[in-house]
Amino acid sequence: MTTACAARIKAEIKDLLYVQRPEMVKTVAWAASNGDRSENADYIYGKKRLREIDRRIRHLSKRMDAAIIIDPVSQKAVAGERVLFGCTVTIENEDAEQKVLSIVGVDEIDSVRGRISWVSPMGRALLGSSEGDVVTVKTPNGNREYEVVEVAYQPLD
Repeated sequence: MTTACAARIKAEIKDLLYVQRPEMVKTVAWAASNGDRSENADYIYGKKRLREIDRRIRHLSKRMDAAIIIDPVSQKAVAGERVLFGCTVTIENEDAEQKVLSIVGVDEIDSVRGRISWVSPMGRALLGSSEGDVVTVKTPNGNREYEVVEVAYQPLD
């Protein structure tokens, strides 16, 4: 994952641990003090929400433990002129339409902003290519060819 994604995940973990979870613990304690817990909706919902928060914290912590964090700017030294993880690449299709895509991790996919996963068909086709290369992408409608117009390594927010 990129450094921006790692920062977002760390911020979410911090919010869950130090803001949301303590608030929910207070709510559950208040609901428990009201008496019968078997028909107490606040208590039942609060316990369910605490389990959801704990599950999300575990999931995010495991993602961070397994992640290799890569800074797109420093990746240029390794990549040279080739497309690698963290790269922002401009491609052109057969109709001379250009797209700007960034190769990111699966936690960062955002098609509106042009962020594609490195494991997507387009991402896999682009990895290792250089400016001027033509890559073939297998799509449900058949193979499509794209020319790599520009390769850049810039910060992703």
